Amino acid sequence: MKIKPISNHILIEPVKEEEKTKAGILLPDTAEKERPEQGKVVAVGPGKKDKKGNFTPLEIKKGDKVLFTKYGPSEIKVGDKEYLIAKEEDILAIIIE
Repeated sequence: MKIKPISNHILIEPVKEEEKTKAGILLPDTAEKERPEQGKVVAVGPGKKDKKGNFTPLEIKKGDKVLFTKYGPSEIKVGDKEYLIAKEEDILAIIIE
């Protein structure tokens, strides 16, 4: 199944950070974890329509690594993979490494 975002929506693959405490202890997968706040953009919609019906393109593009609001995006599952769908407004920044 393929997913193509519409309007100003963005499909994000969350980046799972290695769970390690400050002391260097690795946390098991069964430990309670926070929802990720970073991810890689998998697909973007065409943008939002203005009053004249023209699309305003998104600043975000496929392949960008982004920082987003913790509880803004909606979670979806496609097969055995988990994704997030967010509006452009939920994206806080593009991470440049």
